[in-house]
Amino acid sequence: MSKTKILLDESEIPTHWYNVIADMPNPPTPPVGPDGQPLPPEALGVIFPGALLEQEMSAERWIPIPEAIREVYQLWRPAPVFRASRLERQIDTPARIYYKYEGMSPAGSHKPNTAVAQAYYNQQAGIRRLATETGAGQWGSALALAGQFFGIDVRVYMVKVSYQQKPYRRSMMETWGAEVFASPSNMTEAGRNALAADADNPGSLGLAISEAVEEAASRDDTNYSLGSVLNHVLLHQTVIGIEAKKQMELVGDYPDAIFASCGGGSNFGGIAFPFLADKAAGKDVRLVAVEPASCPTLTKGTYTWDYGDTAGLTPIVKMHTLGHDFIPPGIHAGGLRYHGESPLVSQLYHEGVLEAVAVPQLATFEAGVVFARCEGIVPAPESSHSIRAVMDEALRCKESGEPKVLLFNLSGHGHFDMSAYDRYLAGDLVDYEYPEEAIQDAMSRLPQLATSE
Repeated sequence: MSKTKILLDESEIPTHWYNVIADMPNPPTPPVGPDGQPLPPEALGVIFPGALLEQEMSAERWIPIPEAIREVYQLWRPAPVFRASRLERQIDTPARIYYKYEGMSPAGSHKPNTAVAQAYYNQQAGIRRLATETGAGQWGSALALAGQFFGIDVRVYMVKVSYQQKPYRRSMMETWGAEVFASPSNMTEAGRNALAADADNPGSLGLAISEAVEEAASRDDTNYSLGSVLNHVLLHQTVIGIEAKKQMELVGDYPDAIFASCGGGSNFGGIAFPFLADKAAGKDVRLVAVEPASCPTLTKGTYTWDYGDTAGLTPIVKMHTLGHDFIPPGIHAGGLRYHGESPLVSQLYHEGVLEAVAVPQLATFEAGVVFARCEGIVPAPESSHSIRAVMDEALRCKESGEPKVLLFNLSGHGHFDMSAYDRYLAGDLVDYEYPEEAIQDAMSRLPQLATSE
C-alpha cells in the first residue's frame, strides 16, 4: 500500500525563506514612478516597515525566518503532502498525483504564512494598525488572525461581491477582531469616486487595494499589508515548496510538473519557486500557473507597466495586466479576480521559465466535486483551478501511458464557499470568458510614463 500522508516533524519547519531572485535569468524590473524612474525605498516607507522593504529588494538566496514567526508556524506547519491515490484510480491514470495541503492553518488557507510575518515585522517597527484588502476573504482572515497574535488592529476592505457571497468569512475576520467593510465604500476618496461612477459597482481587488493604501498613506499610525503580488509576500510563501521538496524526497519521487492556482501569485510562487532553483540548475520540471478564463491575466494580459490598484495610488510595476481599471465578473474564485500578476511571476512567464493555462468556471467546479468525493477535502474554488489542470494532465497521461509525477498546491478548503457549490450543483453557474475587446479597451488607459523601457 502506497503512503498516503507524507509528514515532517515540527523541528523541520524551514529556518529560511527562499528568494527566487537569486536564481532568475535576469534581475527583476524595479517599480517606478510616473516619471519612469525607479522608486527609492523611502518612497514606500510611508506604508511598509523597513524590514519588509529590505526583503522586497533583496537578492540574497536565503532570508532567515525569525523564531517568533516559526513559533506561530508551529500551529499548522509543517503542512502535509498527500498522495491522491483515490483520485488516480477514479480517473484511471498511470500518473502519480500528490498535493500539498495548506488548509490546515487556522484561517484555512496558505495566507497566514505571510500574514504572520507581516504582522511581526510591523509590530517590531512599532506599528499597531494595518489596513488591507481581501477578495474571497482568505487573506483578510489570515491578517485578522495574525493581528491578534501580535497586538495589531486590522481593517479590511473586502470586495463587495465576495462580501455578499461569503458572509461567514466576514464573521471569521470579525471574530478575530478585525473591522470589515464592503469595497467600494464611502470611507475613502477612491471608494466614493467608484460609487459615484457606478452605484452598483461590484468591487475589485484593485479597487479594494486603492482604499486600503489610501487609508494607510493618510494615517501615521497605520501601515498597509498586501496578501499577494509583492516580492516579500511570495518570499514568505516559499515555506510551502521548501517543505514539499523534503516530503517528495521521503517517498523517492520528484515532480515532472507542479501546478498551482494563480491570481496575484502567492500560492503559485509559494510552491513553485523552490523548485525553480532546481530548474535553474538544470532539472527538468514544469511549473504551471493556473488561472480563470474570466480573469486571464497571464494567458491574455499584456506584459507592460501598470498600477497595482484601480485609483493609481501604488507604484507602477511591470507585470502581466488586464488594465488597472479592470472590473472582473463575479466568479466564485474571489482570490483570483485581480487585474495584474506578481512582477516576479510575470517576468518569469514572459521569459519562458514558467507556463500558464486558463480554465473555465464550470470545469473547475466539476474538478472540485470529483476531488472532494475521492479525497474527502472540499477545496476552495481557487484551489480547484489547479485540480482541474492536474486532472487534465493526468488524463493526457492516461492517453499516452506516461507515469508522470504531478504535484499541486491545495491552497485552502472550501468550507466557506458552500453557496458556490450549491449554485454549481443546482446548475446555476455559467462560464464567462473575458472578452478581448474589453481587454483592449482597458489597455488604452495604461499609465503613460515620461520615460520607460
